[in-house]
Formats: sequence, structure tokens, C-alpha cells
Amino acid sequence: MPRTLDSQITMEKTPSYFVTREAPKRISIMSRDTKLIVVVRNPVTRAISDYTQTLSKKPDIPTFEALAFRNRSLGQVDTSWNAIRIGMYVLHLENWLQYFPLSQIHFVSGERLITDPAGELGRVQDFLGLKRIVTDKHFYFNKTKGFPCLKKPESSSLPRCLGKSKGRTHVQIDQEVIEQLREFYRPYNIKFYEIVGQDFRWD
Repeated sequence: MPRTLDSQITMEKTPSYFVTREAPKRISIMSRDTKLIVVVRNPVTRAISDYTQTLSKKPDIPTFEALAFRNRSLGQVDTSWNAIRIGMYVLHLENWLQYFPLSQIHFVSGERLITDPAGELGRVQDFLGLKRIVTDKHFYFNKTKGFPCLKKPESSSLPRCLGKSKGRTHVQIDQEVIEQLREFYRPYNIKFYEIVGQDFRWD
């Protein structure tokens, strides 16, 4: 990480940190004062999104259902599949809490980031001890993408929107499969809500 003055905040984004077993220890060795921001979303939607992205790069992979279950008729979910395992947020959080207090971890709702980006970023700014500078006036809703984008910064001629891989239509998954996965994730979600003190309303 670059050297940072007292008046600066250095940020770095790597989605895999939260689910990488060794990451909390390594980061705590670097700095125990690090503040952590984790964007979470409905784990079922997240798994389908993950699969959709993989499918766009590898069209020959098995179906979502084949990858998600060891035995679907018995309701046995395959937790070794990364797309499923990542959404078991409470297991990853328990690992982080061995090295960082909960007060240094802020959870952003991926759903509210779409419906109320300024509100979610307002809470992030509060968590970081920053003045609320980013507000509603900085966003517009992109109908093509289906989510908000940043309005054009003064230094650029273009608005800032997430890349091509974001906002693509998800593959259609059988409703029964979705229900089975909701049932699977429910106890993990409830425990996660209890620990973080926030109900993300994924059920």
C-alpha cells in the first residue's frame, strides 16, 4: 500500500479478500487500524450472477442446477462450488472477527446500493469519518444497465458507469431451485444478520 498522510485515506478494492482464509491475518499484520467495507447481496442472486458471468466466458460449463447441488432431490447443496460458498457470509465474517472488531467492518447492501446509492454511500462516508460529499445529485439511473451510474465528473466528458460485465441479464433458473437455495441460505443469513445487527431482508 502507498504511504498515506494523516489527511488522506488510501483505499484498495479486491472482492476475493472477504472469502480468502489468509487475508484477515495478513491485513491485520499490515495494519490493525484498517477499516473494511464489504458489499453483500442476496446470496441466491449473487450465485446466479456469478454463474451468468462464468457462462459468458465458458459457454460449455454444466447447468447452474448441476453445479449448485450434490443431490437435488435430497436438497444437498454443493458448498464446495465457489458461487455457493461465497454467499455463506457468516462463515467468512467469523474468520475476520478473529482479527478485526466488528466496529471496523462496514457492510453495504448491494440491493440498496442500486435503489439508494447516495444513502448507502452516505453511510460509507460516515463510517470512514468523512464529510458527506457524495449525494443524490451525483447519480443518474441508467435504463440500459438497470442501475445508477455516476454523473460526468468535471475532469471527464463521459459519465462513470460499471463495465460491460455488470448489469447483464441473468440466466433463467427454475423457481424451485431458487426456493431450495433460499432454504439452504436462511440459517446462514439469520446468523449473519444477528452478528452484524442488520437485517438485509433476503428472505
